[in-house]
Amino acid sequence: MTGVYSGISFLKAGALLALVFFSFLMLRISLQYVPYAPDVAFLRIKQDVVHHSWYLPAFYVHVWTSFFLLLPGFTQFSEKIRSKIPALHRAMGRLYVTVILLFAAPSGFVIGLVANGGLPSRLAFCLLAGLWFLYTLMGLRAILRGDVAQHRAFLLRSFALSLSAITLRAWKWFLVFLLAPRPMDVYMVVAWLGWIPNLLAVELYLYYERGKKETGHIE
Repeated sequence: MTGVYSGISFLKAGALLALVFFSFLMLRISLQYVPYAPDVAFLRIKQDVVHHSWYLPAFYVHVWTSFFLLLPGFTQFSEKIRSKIPALHRAMGRLYVTVILLFAAPSGFVIGLVANGGLPSRLAFCLLAGLWFLYTLMGLRAILRGDVAQHRAFLLRSFALSLSAITLRAWKWFLVFLLAPRPMDVYMVVAWLGWIPNLLAVELYLYYERGKKETGHIE
C-alpha cells in the first residue's frame, strides 16, 4: 500500500507542477493583452471581426476573467481549506461562480461564434461555453438546496472545463510539435481536445467514486 500511496502522491505532484507551469504560460499570454488594443498577438489574425462593436469587449472580458478563475478553482477542492478555512472556501466559490456565470462563459460563447477553424471549431467552443455555464449554475443550485455531493460533482465538471484554457494550448503545442499540421486544422482538432478529455476524466473519477460507495469501500 505504501507504494500505491507514493505513486499517487507522485502523480499529484506532477499534475500540480504541470498546472503551475501552464498557468504561468497562461499569465504570459494574458499579459499580451494589457493594455487594451485591437491588433496584438492572436487579434492580428482576427482583423476580419475586430471591427464589430461586440467582439473586442467580449474577447478581452474572456481573456482577463478566464485566467483568474484558476486560483479560486484550485482552492475549491482542497480538503484543508474546506475544513479549516470554510470562509475562504465560500468566498473563493462565490468569486468562481460569479465570474463564470456573468463574464467568462457568456463572453466565451460570443467569441466562439466566430472562432477560427469554421463550423467544427465554432460548435466546439460554443458547446464548451454552454456546458461551462450550465454545470456551474447546477453546482450553485445544488449547494443552495444543501446537496453537497451534487454541488461537488457539478463543480468538478465546471473546473474541468475551466482547465480547457490550459489543456487546449497544451494540445496545440503538442500537435504542432509532433505533426506540424495546417493552422486551421489545429484549431478544428484542439477546439474539441481542449475540453472533452478533461470532462471524460472527471466522469470516470465520479463513476469510480460511486462504485466505491455502492460496494462499501469508502476510505
